Amino acid sequence: MSEQTQSQRRVVVVGAGMAGVQTAVALREQGFTGGVTVIGAEPHQPYDRPPLSKAVLLGKAEDSAFEVDFESLGIDLRLGREVLGVRPADHELDTAEGPVPYDVLVLATGAEPIRLPGAEGVPGVHLLRTLDDAERLRPVLARQHDIVVVGAGWIGAEFATAARGAGCAVTVVEAADRPLAGALPAEVTAPMASWYADAGAVLRTHARVARVEPGAVLLDDGSRLPAGAVVVGIGARPATAWLAGSGIALGPHGDVVADDRLRTSAPDVYAVGDCASFPSGRYGERLLVHHWDNALQGPRTVAANILGEAVGEATAVYDPVPYFWSEQFGRFVQYAGHHTFADTTLWRGEPTGPAWTVCWLRENRLVGLLAVGRPRDLAQGRRLIEAGTPMDPALLTDPARPLKTATA
Repeated sequence: MSEQTQSQRRVVVVGAGMAGVQTAVALREQGFTGGVTVIGAEPHQPYDRPPLSKAVLLGKAEDSAFEVDFESLGIDLRLGREVLGVRPADHELDTAEGPVPYDVLVLATGAEPIRLPGAEGVPGVHLLRTLDDAERLRPVLARQHDIVVVGAGWIGAEFATAARGAGCAVTVVEAADRPLAGALPAEVTAPMASWYADAGAVLRTHARVARVEPGAVLLDDGSRLPAGAVVVGIGARPATAWLAGSGIALGPHGDVVADDRLRTSAPDVYAVGDCASFPSGRYGERLLVHHWDNALQGPRTVAANILGEAVGEATAVYDPVPYFWSEQFGRFVQYAGHHTFADTTLWRGEPTGPAWTVCWLRENRLVGLLAVGRPRDLAQGRRLIEAGTPMDPALLTDPARPLKTATA
């Protein structure tokens, strides 16, 4: 494709979070000279989400805006705009301000929090997903209310950590029998239950919310928990309801079904980040990854394929080793890989201690790793997963031995 033809192409990105912004930046970094438009639903300058449950929430930072000079990159940023639908056959988006034509469309709308049934409109009930959410919660923490957190997943634990740090009394209610029940095996999460009590928070498992009323949460066992505020963290789902009727294929969780090059079922439409699932050749199954690193890595593949398709070469395959981290109750927790693919679980260190690692192997090759307070294990393990290096299980379980030297 000639330079002139490329410069006439229009890429429109829907979503101004990490995945959307990084796609626009990657296009420019890789030499795309056509039009790039990013459409965001929120009015704020695009920002990073992880600090919302940490520095922004505790008032240590006003916001977490990306340090991107959109103007100098020639990126047309349209904020506070709602996208209503897409007509792939016409290569047009429908927005509240009218249709927006595109040559290539990138779906990067992320995920939205699952709401607690029956809690809509009840005063004092909060979610923590957006900058506005964090700003509403900041004065709640400052007033040191009794806080009930619904859900002991990653976001629930991070918010409980922040609330305890602010001096609030915190009770976390979880319907399952343990924290992180949907994310990790029972043997791994069992030691984490004690972290709550050590931090002065109350964790109630097997606890289902019957209803929420102003000032209290009622559980199905009849318990009544006083609550100056309620924070709901029971998961998230891809923000794709607006694609209904578009013909773009969605998966069972509402995820946009992308291929290994992050192309959707519609021509000239890509999907990246929390809203999309992709087939992993490494793990032999389709992955839906709701974590920051996926929203950082995927855009490079999308940009490469948009440029490659212009000359008939969409060759960049997306098959990452998933990675995420969480800071909770004074511990730095990191995860790499995909543990459900494993046939063996091995431990490095004692889970009752301050630092330990769980390694998941398949046919003696590392496929997943959870490191608590052992960042070197994570860094080395991530490279070993990527390389598919055979491991020696007897050496691997010695926590004093560097992981990279525990190879077969």
